[in-house]
Amino acid sequence: MTDTEVISMTDISMTPNAARRVAEIATKLGKDPVLRLSVEGGGCSGFQYRFGLADSIEADDIQAQGDGASLVVDPMSLDLVRGSAVDFVESLGGKSFKVTNPQAQAGCGCGSSFSV
Repeated sequence: MTDTEVISMTDISMTPNAARRVAEIATKLGKDPVLRLSVEGGGCSGFQYRFGLADSIEADDIQAQGDGASLVVDPMSLDLVRGSAVDFVESLGGKSFKVTNPQAQAGCGCGSSFSV
């Protein structure tokens, strides 16, 4: 698998690069390698992505797994990110998880805020 291939479920996906980064962070913190993506109101474009290691996986969470890590999204957030891919990128601006969201109509320069 290359860094551009995607670990996918029908509703949400995660690249191997993102999965490896989740596993690295979780190992350092002594937690399970489960990244939670949620969407909250706010940011400069109306909605913003929130990432964090999940303390638990809820029964109604949508989950994508692969490369030793999982990505979970709650049903309400999934409505705004359905079809998205989560990647981990390193650039001159720093390192971060990045969401490629086909539903986003506009976004901000930092990539953490969007509108639909």
